[in-house]
Amino acid sequence: MCAYRRKKGEKMRYSKEEIIQYIAEEDVKFIRMAFCDIYGRQKNISIMPQELGRAFEYGIAIDASAIAGFGNVHHSDLLLHPDTSTLSILPWRPEHGRVVRMFCSVSRPDNTPFEADTRAGLIRAVEEAKREGVTFSFGTELEFYLFKRDENGEPTKIPYDNAGYMDIAPEDKGENVRREICLTLEKMGITPESSHHEDGPGQNEIDFRYSDPITAADNAITFRSVVNTIAARNGLYADFSPKPLEDQPGNGMHINISVKKSGAADVMNKTYLWGDLNEVINGVVQQFMTKTITVDKAIETITAAATK
Repeated sequence: MCAYRRKKGEKMRYSKEEIIQYIAEEDVKFIRMAFCDIYGRQKNISIMPQELGRAFEYGIAIDASAIAGFGNVHHSDLLLHPDTSTLSILPWRPEHGRVVRMFCSVSRPDNTPFEADTRAGLIRAVEEAKREGVTFSFGTELEFYLFKRDENGEPTKIPYDNAGYMDIAPEDKGENVRREICLTLEKMGITPESSHHEDGPGQNEIDFRYSDPITAADNAITFRSVVNTIAARNGLYADFSPKPLEDQPGNGMHINISVKKSGAADVMNKTYLWGDLNEVINGVVQQFMTKTITVDKAIETITAAATK
């Protein structure tokens, strides 16, 4: 029933009744209702199992006055509505009294969509593209540094190792941390493609297969949460910021994008020669890149909002 029973690459769809039954049968005591602020930082509120029916029917009310980009004290009441397809066990939490997570859409009290709900914005963009006959697949490559903590458990700027690009143990001390991260993600239904040490000291990279934009975004947010958790369990601090060390390579979040135009095969077989078909396809790609470059500054606001 849970994410660890998904087939690789498959996004399961569960009914609300199935989830309520699963919660009861599998000793789940906490349901995390997760969402993101406008900078992509994951937030959540935990509810007890008896509140799940209300969450599905009406949503769970939150005071969002202190959440970045979510308003002020005068307009802070919002509702969270769980997406049943995102149900996942948190494997690092106890086996007894288990914890699950679902990503949520955000609405105002009158159930109108909340404008700063970035996940809902992505869903709308994907649907708009589909109406134009265009579909996307995203493959992400995510980099992060592992730093040591001091005697008080506070993060330092001392790298976990001094290894270089694709080095191996014993120079690469992060291999067991990456292993634990990848195995934890698999338990959550997320399949990493590869992992290795990056160029900087203590710098690591984990790559993912192509998936639809919503799944890719959900997985990226989940990935950061898993990395932070596993790093802390190993007495380390994970840093995803653009430039953790001034004299070392920065962290990248590379997004490989596949763009497909529906009907291309029919166009090729029935109407156009190869050169004309390439012109059609290149036109679609050019339009996409033009729009991407146009909003480049806005994208930077999200992807490199601050050193943290």
